[in-house]
Amino acid sequence: MKNKIVSTIGIAIFSSLLSVATSNKVHRQHTIIKAFGIKAFVILTLVGIAGASPFAYVSNYESNNISVIDTAINKVTATVDVGDHPAGVAVSPDGKKAYVVNAGSNTVSVIDTAKNKVIDTVKVGTYPQEIAVSPDGKKAYVTSFSNNTVSVIDTSTNKVTATVIVGNFPFGVAVSPDGKKAYVTNSGGDSTNFTGTVSVIDTATNAVAATINTGNNSLEVAFSPDGTKAYVMNSNIYHDSTATILIIDTTTSDVTTTVHVGDIPRGVAVSPDGKKVYVAIQFPGPDSLTGAVNIIDTATNKVTATVPVGKAPGGIEVTPDGTKVYVVNCASHTVSVIDTTTDKVTDTVKVGKYPIEVAFGNFVDSNMTGQSTKIISNATESSGVEETNLSSPDKVNAAGLNHSDNNSEPDNSSSPGENESSKNNSTPGFELLGSLTCLYGGWKLKKK
Repeated sequence: MKNKIVSTIGIAIFSSLLSVATSNKVHRQHTIIKAFGIKAFVILTLVGIAGASPFAYVSNYESNNISVIDTAINKVTATVDVGDHPAGVAVSPDGKKAYVVNAGSNTVSVIDTAKNKVIDTVKVGTYPQEIAVSPDGKKAYVTSFSNNTVSVIDTSTNKVTATVIVGNFPFGVAVSPDGKKAYVTNSGGDSTNFTGTVSVIDTATNAVAATINTGNNSLEVAFSPDGTKAYVMNSNIYHDSTATILIIDTTTSDVTTTVHVGDIPRGVAVSPDGKKVYVAIQFPGPDSLTGAVNIIDTATNKVTATVPVGKAPGGIEVTPDGTKVYVVNCASHTVSVIDTTTDKVTDTVKVGKYPIEVAFGNFVDSNMTGQSTKIISNATESSGVEETNLSSPDKVNAAGLNHSDNNSEPDNSSSPGENESSKNNSTPGFELLGSLTCLYGGWKLKKK
C-alpha cells in the first residue's frame, strides 16, 4: 500500500523572547500530530488488509504447477511448482496454507501461501483427485480414485491418520459447514454401469455412516452455506438422459429434488448466501468443447441463466464476498471471471496448461491485527491519544476429452497447446479417452 507521508512544517522561532510555555504547547501539538500520523498509517494499512480481495489458486494439470491470481486485479502474481499432474486444490480457513492433490504423484503438496512455497508433501492413496479441508482447518480429506478410499490428513502434522473405504471410484469431496460430515461422490464404474453414490463419512469416527444412491457418474458435491442441502453433480457419461444436479436433504439423506442441467456438467459451486448454484457445463456435440455456466435459482430450483465461458470449463468457485465466479477453462488454459450481478464474463486470466480446479484464500494473519494495535498503543502511549481496537477479517480424473477443440471461445483468449497429444492413463477396468487430456473435475470414461 502506498501511503502519503504527512510532513509537518518546521516552526522557526523568530524571537528569543518566545515563552517556554508557548514552546511546550507547540511540542505537545507536534507529538499529537505524530501519534495520529502513525495511527492513521496503521489503520489505513489494516483497512487495506481487511478489505483485500482473496487470492485464487488454480491447479494446472500439464504444467505441474499452481497459478496464484490476485482477484483484485485478475493477474497471476505467482506460480508454484508442485507434484505430477496437480488436480484438486483447497485452502485452509485461515488462508495460510494451500493443499494441492497431485494425481500423478499420489501426493498432496502443502503450500505456505505467505511465501508461495511448498513446505511439505504428504503421501496419499492411488490416483488421488480432490481435497476438502474441515471448517476448523484441522483435517483434510483426499479422494483416491483407484483404490476406493479417502485419506484423512492431520494438518498439524501433515500425516495421514486414517483411511476410509468408500464407494467405487470416489472423486469429489466436501465437508459440511459444521464439520461433522464429509460427503464423497463415487462415480461408480464399469461394473455398476457408472451408478453413482455418495458416501457420508462421520468425521468424528472416520466411518461411513450412510450411502446415498445418486445418478449416473456422480462426480462433484457442494454444500449450501447452512449445511441443510448438498448439491451432487451427475455427469451422465452415456448421455442416456439429461445430466442432473441432485439436491440432498442432509438431515434425512434423501434426494429431494432433481435439476436438469447442461449435457456434460463438470463443476458445481454454491453462492455464500445460498441463493444460487453455479454449474460449469460443456455443451453437447461430438466435436464441441464450447463451455458455459448454468445458474440455478435455489428458491425455484430452475436454471435462470446461462453464461458462455471458455472451452471445456471445469472447476468453479464463488468468491467469499459473492461478487464474482471463477471458472477454469481446461482447453483454453484460462480462467473466466463472472460478475454475479450482471451474469457476464468481465475478465479472462491466462494460466498454465490444462487448468483443473480453483480455490480461494487470502494472506490475512490472525495475529496481525493484535500486533498492529500494539504498535498503535506504543506510539500513542505518551501522547494521550486514545487507542482504537481493530479486528481482523476473517475445492481427475474421471473425464478426459476425446474431442477436437476447434471452436472459438467467447472470451477470445488464445489457446496454445490445444492440439497436443494426451497421456493415456488407465485405472482398473477403465481407459482414459482422448487425444486431449482435460482433467477438470471428472473423468469421462468408456469400457475397454
